[in-house]
Amino acid sequence: MTDLERPYRWLDDAGAAFGAPGLEPRWTSSKKDAVSTAYAASSKCWFTVSHGTLNEIYYPTIDRPQTRDMELLFTDSETFFHEEKRDFEYDFHYIDPDALAVRVVANDLDGRYTVTKEFITDPHHPVVLMNVKVEGDEEILSRLKCYALLAPHLDGGGAGNSARSLNIAGQRAVLAWKNQWHLAFGADCGFTRSSCGFVGSSDGYQDLSLHGKMTWDFGQALNGNLAVMGEIDIAKTREFTIAIALGDGPHAALAGMMQTLATPYELHRKRFIEQWHRAASPERLASASTDNGRLLRVSHNTVLAHEDKTYSGAFIASASIPWGAAKSDDDLGGYHLVWTRDMVQSATSLLACGRTDTARRALVYLACTQRADGGFAQNFWIDGTPYWTGIQLDEVAFPIMLAWRLWKADGLGSFDINAFVTNAAAFLTRYAPVTQQERWEENSGYSPSTLATVISGLLCASDIVRAHGNEALAAFYEDYADWIEAHLDEWTTTTDGCLMPGVKRHYMRIRPPAPGEPFHNPAIPDGYIHIANRGPGEKFDFEARAVIDGGFLELVRYGVRRADDPLILDTIKVYDHVLKIDTPYGPCWRRYNHDGYGQRKDGGPYLGWGQGRAWPIMTGERGHYELAAGADVAPFIKAMERFSSIGGMLPEQVWDHADLPSEGLYFGRSAGSAQPLVWAHAEYIKLLRSVADGKVFDRISVVEERYGVRQEDRKFLSRMEIFQLGRPISAMMQGGTLRVFDAQPFQLTWTLDDWATTKKTSSTQVAPAGSFVDISVAPDATGKVSFTMFWPDRDSWLGRNAEVTINAAATPATEPENVKPKS
Repeated sequence: MTDLERPYRWLDDAGAAFGAPGLEPRWTSSKKDAVSTAYAASSKCWFTVSHGTLNEIYYPTIDRPQTRDMELLFTDSETFFHEEKRDFEYDFHYIDPDALAVRVVANDLDGRYTVTKEFITDPHHPVVLMNVKVEGDEEILSRLKCYALLAPHLDGGGAGNSARSLNIAGQRAVLAWKNQWHLAFGADCGFTRSSCGFVGSSDGYQDLSLHGKMTWDFGQALNGNLAVMGEIDIAKTREFTIAIALGDGPHAALAGMMQTLATPYELHRKRFIEQWHRAASPERLASASTDNGRLLRVSHNTVLAHEDKTYSGAFIASASIPWGAAKSDDDLGGYHLVWTRDMVQSATSLLACGRTDTARRALVYLACTQRADGGFAQNFWIDGTPYWTGIQLDEVAFPIMLAWRLWKADGLGSFDINAFVTNAAAFLTRYAPVTQQERWEENSGYSPSTLATVISGLLCASDIVRAHGNEALAAFYEDYADWIEAHLDEWTTTTDGCLMPGVKRHYMRIRPPAPGEPFHNPAIPDGYIHIANRGPGEKFDFEARAVIDGGFLELVRYGVRRADDPLILDTIKVYDHVLKIDTPYGPCWRRYNHDGYGQRKDGGPYLGWGQGRAWPIMTGERGHYELAAGADVAPFIKAMERFSSIGGMLPEQVWDHADLPSEGLYFGRSAGSAQPLVWAHAEYIKLLRSVADGKVFDRISVVEERYGVRQEDRKFLSRMEIFQLGRPISAMMQGGTLRVFDAQPFQLTWTLDDWATTKKTSSTQVAPAGSFVDISVAPDATGKVSFTMFWPDRDSWLGRNAEVTINAAATPATEPENVKPKS
């Protein structure tokens, strides 16, 4: 399209900017004061605010950042040049306590003038609005110029952006583009001047800082890392509204900007707030807070704001890029990805708020994202495209648990969960108990937190499929959960602990796979785990018995173990001894010892290595445990509230060492990782609901009734051992049952007398999990079970014999009298 055919005209001004392509792009601070969007699904853009300025704008989905930041610059052209985030003191407010409309009041350090900004989006269109009022000394204002400086990072990156100044409907504005995405940048009063430049060389900030006034007015900058700038003459315009509109073409962006600016800002704000009032937070939970419900309202709205509007039901982990100011375009993911673990936490917190419809949307989205094998990618983009592809069993179990909760709450509507649940549970039986990665996404093995969710997920699945009339599959899932639970302490504890004098037996963070087990790493010594993200010169391999985390608390949370279980109590002693940090704002815990994912010891950003810091989410997890144990939870609620930022954002990590003012780090305040972490907000909401109910909201009744009872009330003792070719076992108990399990139907040829006699048994199929053969051995049996396998469908033999030794069982005197062996 030529200039004559366009409804606007390019403004060449001083021509093309110099210094292409500009500095290497960077993102901006991860310490957000707010994440906001309109409540309406039609307004498909989101924005973040930090340090009193506008940061990333996401469009058309919440995983697609299109800008880096925008800030205001001020100069009187002679005596001063002020940059908002360096030369102002600011105060932050929500305009309405139930809405994500933001107001920032900033003063220059000499108190000569005040800038009041309000941030919202157009309630129905993808346009971000910033209303600005400038007040102060009249002599200063009469010669004050304001400059809006915007860094487009279209299509998710700062490189390759282009921009030109233009005249649209008689007003000066700027249009930026990259690939199909376009951004229109203007003001209701129109810019008096504008310029497009390359970052670090010809951008407006360089101009003003060098000359004290605007001397460059470049009409275009093409294919680089850009900053575009528009001038507003404060002497003529003391109040104005800036609009940033996004579209998939130039006309969409420009028309969107002009349409939005044609409506008075006050009307947009009124509609924006009215929309959010439709989503009012559950005030009954506020009674459990210590801040009159402020963080509850912010948390509720923050979780809602992280749901996508095109892919309904999809929740990302955070509209933040950890240590973003040190990250370039190659950091594609940030935290604006879907992790099923985080997403189920978000959905469950909204269920705790009574938002059954929102939680159901999340479940339906997950069902549509489930892989054909029943599992889920480690994380994925909003459209379901995998990003990382590790196998994390808890991320398969959590969606089953969400389905069960909605089913019990009569919140499924017409959605049939049977196929979704049976396929996910089948995936668990093919891989559990060994996970490739646990919840910290690093290590493989037997994880207490992972196994807590796997056991719970399998029992939830059993409950669901039994209600659908499939008793055989229900019993199979139940048996599998019982088998894991029977070995749980054996697989996940050390009896030779070295972390705290006097406590030898406690849960470990994770027990690594042994040789021959899935995901075994032969590159490190047996019994060791490899911890990534360690600094130069630091060791990476540690004995598993010497590494602890708080994952064992999940066992109590879901009902697998009682809060007063002696092993739980001993592990808490070690956990507190090693990982607890008493901050000025309350107790907090690190993830695990030797963690390298966090701010470096000198305060520098995490760039592949660092020092793991304390996570406020652990304070919430501990609060849930204390509630289960009958203790006072108020200190943990108060601590989480005090860990939040000026805008109520809960960080992933807080700085847990002495203040480092030079790095902007203060003991107990946000470090440089993600802020907000939506999971932390979900944890806080659920903690309030748990206190309001007087019981842990996440507790699963079928799990607690089966396992979370006193030993004398236990109804059964599992004596089953499960053999899979991917995880062969070598021993079983007398009087027990050996279950040989495979994904495909097979015939088992087996013997109990070293092949003197043999039996052939065809497997029993329990679709979609697989097929199995059970071999029961007598209470006084000795020797071994030997067997081989034949698959009729593919006319194939195993080609070798497998052997399982029969060991002496516990004598009846060591078992409670009322416990019946379950074989």
